[in-house]
Amino acid sequence: MTDHPANEMALRAYGFDNLDLRWLRSKTGVKWGRIAPDVLPAWIADMDFPVAPPVLDALAATLSRGDLGYPAWSNWGGPDPLANDFTKRMELYHWAPQPDWVRSFSDIIQAIQIVIQTMTAPGDGVVIQTPSYPPFLKTVTMMGRRAITDPIERTEGGWSFDPQRLRRTIVEERPRVLIVVNPHNPTGRVFTRAELEELAEIAIANDMVVVSDEVLADLAFAPHRHIPIASLSPEIAARTITMTSATKAFNFAGLRCAVTHIGPAELREAIDAAPPDVFGVVNVLGIEATKAAWCDGDGWLAAVRDRLRQNRDMVCDSIVQRMPMITCDPPEANYLLWLDCGKLHKEDTAVFFREAARVELSTGKSFGPGCEDFVRLNFATSPNILTEILSRMAAAV
Repeated sequence: MTDHPANEMALRAYGFDNLDLRWLRSKTGVKWGRIAPDVLPAWIADMDFPVAPPVLDALAATLSRGDLGYPAWSNWGGPDPLANDFTKRMELYHWAPQPDWVRSFSDIIQAIQIVIQTMTAPGDGVVIQTPSYPPFLKTVTMMGRRAITDPIERTEGGWSFDPQRLRRTIVEERPRVLIVVNPHNPTGRVFTRAELEELAEIAIANDMVVVSDEVLADLAFAPHRHIPIASLSPEIAARTITMTSATKAFNFAGLRCAVTHIGPAELREAIDAAPPDVFGVVNVLGIEATKAAWCDGDGWLAAVRDRLRQNRDMVCDSIVQRMPMITCDPPEANYLLWLDCGKLHKEDTAVFFREAARVELSTGKSFGPGCEDFVRLNFATSPNILTEILSRMAAAV
């Protein structure tokens, strides 16, 4: 995706630059609703910014016409309600998916659970690259599958995985599924074509199903560009379940709407043969918000990326200058910073910052083995609040 940086007037017009702390604390969602009144949240992956005007307009229009009845896509057959919108959106990434392979769900976690339930048996292995989004690890273990972790490690060139080690692990463990998160959460890496080709070759050679979480694609910073792994070849597309959503980049996670492009025919057939609504039905407002975001929201999105890029640079500069005992790499996408705090020698660094700085961060312990010294910082807020977060952290260390 090409970046078109927003000017300062656009940033102000969208309300990104000076958020009202009272407005934020009035929110009842998990980010602001589960913290003490004197704590500043920089943990769960919600942005603080107001919702895109085209999304708000679409929701208001739906409500004003009272269009909250049974949706036309529930039990009535026909194409998925987001099939054409998803296919059109993927043109940004030079990919032409199959519209009839598209199935919508309420959540990416739900979709992954459906894949694991359908395509694996208890005891089967699922490869997860760590650090990993914590619900993925929890899902695999709670469903009685073996979580086989393969670390993404910090190198001179940034965060990367070792394809030879991954090959050896797969030969030894014989897993059925490979979960890929690209752009990666929490390191912010945008995998290159060469890296994705390595993963595709490994999956094909070992007859594996690939689950590719690409929900952060729209938040890649230029010159980095997202490449859907299913776009590499028909062979990898036929074994890949691509998962995405507008809810992350456009900040409406509470509307619960995700889109999957399902390559394996047996999985599509199993989903279509299931009893009506056993997997739930995507809600009307989630569909309307997604359509509006993908059709009319790219101006807002460009301004968000511009604000996030500036915030990223502010955080990284502050850490270098004021907290040199903490190590970080500027993310190539998203609004999350993976901080190595090992030199602080804290049993749980997130607890330390909560107690000493009154800043809530995500603990690295939940991201997999070897992540105990890390915390994840969410910098998707306005500069005035981010400045206070960084000042508190710097004073604490």
